Amino acid sequence: MPPADARTADFPTDTDTDSEATLELRLPDEFVARFTDDLLDRVEDWGPRATPAGSFRLVPVAVERDLPLIGRWMNDPMVATFWELAGTDGVTEAHLRAQLDGDGRSVPCLGVLEGTPMSYWEIYRADLDPLARHYPARPHDTGVHLLLGGVPDRGRGLGSTLLRAVADLVLDNRPSCARVVAEPDLRNTPSVSAFLTAGFRFSAELDLPGKRAALMVRDRGARDAL
Repeated sequence: MPPADARTADFPTDTDTDSEATLELRLPDEFVARFTDDLLDRVEDWGPRATPAGSFRLVPVAVERDLPLIGRWMNDPMVATFWELAGTDGVTEAHLRAQLDGDGRSVPCLGVLEGTPMSYWEIYRADLDPLARHYPARPHDTGVHLLLGGVPDRGRGLGSTLLRAVADLVLDNRPSCARVVAEPDLRNTPSVSAFLTAGFRFSAELDLPGKRAALMVRDRGARDAL
């Protein structure tokens, strides 16, 4: 499942199964050997972020610990419609391990709010993703995907709160990153609205494999104005 596809805020969104997948782009071995540890500046060390909903942090996924929970979320009918990872735990495990065993350009995480795991995130290097073929990517552009796991957490603005928090975490902890990006389906107007509420701006329409997307951008330089 390619991180280049849109997954968004207050509800899950669609995915595509095109072969243009993040993890199919191979980096040169010498690049990986030199820079793998730095591709996302150690998400595990980013620490918590205070939000109006409570203390929030990203915790990189550990398959043995987190697979039952994430697998249950992926089998929620609403989530399954968009993420297309319903089925046995093996389906979800393969999706997670493809990232965890990769070169570090995409890190799957649990979003933990006030000590409770309640969302799933993928933090990825958009400039190293097939998405970069479809927009004028800049070095270190960082992409985000999100699903809220519990039905009670959806549709009440929590996604926007957490998107803002995660964008701030990225910009605070990745000094080389000037922009956080996302690409929700244009038809998914609540999702686009959630990004706008979180301080992202609509930058362009993109023709991506399987969908027409809205390129949403959160600029480092605009933070003080939010």
